[in-house]
Amino acid sequence: MRRAVCPGSFDPVTNGHLDIVGRASRLFDEVIIGVLINQSKSGLFTIEERLEMLSEATAGYENVRVAAFHGLLVDFCRAQGAAVVIKGLRAVSDFDYELQMAQMNIGLSGVETLFMPTNPLYSFLSSSLVKDVVKWGGDASSYVPDFVGERLVTRLRQN
Repeated sequence: MRRAVCPGSFDPVTNGHLDIVGRASRLFDEVIIGVLINQSKSGLFTIEERLEMLSEATAGYENVRVAAFHGLLVDFCRAQGAAVVIKGLRAVSDFDYELQMAQMNIGLSGVETLFMPTNPLYSFLSSSLVKDVVKWGGDASSYVPDFVGERLVTRLRQN
């Protein structure tokens, strides 16, 4: 079985993330969305909320599942039986960092990294940018699934 991992924090999931996951799901028998538990960072949404949103957003894909992990990505890949990491690249600046990570991952464990260029519609999109737009009253509805947008508004405009 050809299995791949799409890792990230997904705080929150965006349409850019979903574009990469959807495209990866056509290339692999199974795609595991790995949500990184980073205890040194506090996210807007809890890990449980992110897993729930990702599960809902990817419910239409029979070969996609969601799981949380902490520690090294390569250890998570090994535990999942995945030999490939999928990373979306928005710009050349993403490539510099991601190339170093890919080289480290192959050196540590033989896990390959597949870089997918982001759809130009989402080349500027990041979870941080979406949160900022919503926080300041802007409309980010075209950048996230509807239910994620509603959660963002509720969480960021409570005051």
